[in-house]
Amino acid sequence: MKKFAVIVAGGSGTRMGSKVPKQFLLLNGQPVLLYTVEAFLSAYPDMEVILVLPSSYMEQGAEIARQSSDSARISITTGGETRFHSVRKGLSLATHPSIILVHDGVRCLVTQKLIRSCYEQAVEKGSAIPCIAVPDSIRIINGDKHQSVDRAKLRAIQTPQTFQSEMLLKSFELPYSERFTDEATVVEAAGYEVFLAAGEKENIKITLPADIPVAEQVLKARSTL
Repeated sequence: MKKFAVIVAGGSGTRMGSKVPKQFLLLNGQPVLLYTVEAFLSAYPDMEVILVLPSSYMEQGAEIARQSSDSARISITTGGETRFHSVRKGLSLATHPSIILVHDGVRCLVTQKLIRSCYEQAVEKGSAIPCIAVPDSIRIINGDKHQSVDRAKLRAIQTPQTFQSEMLLKSFELPYSERFTDEATVVEAAGYEVFLAAGEKENIKITLPADIPVAEQVLKARSTL
C-alpha cells in the first residue's frame, strides 16, 4: 500500500527564543528537520514525504530535501493558519488509497521502529496514535479549586498519528474547530474510532532550549550503536 508522511513544520518556535524556527536549528551540525525527514525515508523505500513549511522558509526546506538521501521522494508545500489547515494542505498532495502518517517536524528522534509499528497497526485497525504513560502527578485546576487525577488513566500523545487515507481525508473535510488539537481529535469528530499505540519516551518534541542538548546526546548515543 502507498505510504505518505505529512511532516508538519510550519511553526515559528517562539518558546525556543530563537529567530530561526526550531525545525531549522542545528543538532550536531544538521538541521532538526533533516533528522525527521531521514527517519521516514529510511523506514520504507517507498515512503513519500510531504513537508509543510512556513512560506518564508521554502528555500531552506528545498535545501533540506537536497541534503536528504532521496529528494525525489519529497514534496514541499506551505503551511496554513493553524495546524489543522497545515495538515489539510499537506493531505492535498496525498492520494487514496494509502496509509498516511502525520508527524511533528520537530520530533526528530522518531525511530524507524515506531514508524513501522504505527504503519502496521493502521493497516490492521485503521489508525495508530502513539502515546506514553504520564510519569508525573497531575492536578486539574478549576477556578480556585484543584484536584488530583489518577495518572494511570492518562497518556501523553505523540506522533506520527497514522491513518488509512479514506478516514483521514474524509475527516479533514470538516470545518475547522478550536477543539482540533491533533489529527485524532479531527478523526473522532468525523465519527471514526481511533486506536492508541505504544509510543517511545525518546520521541520528544523539540520545544525549549533545554531540549537541544538532550536530543544531541540521544543522537550521539545512537550513532555509536
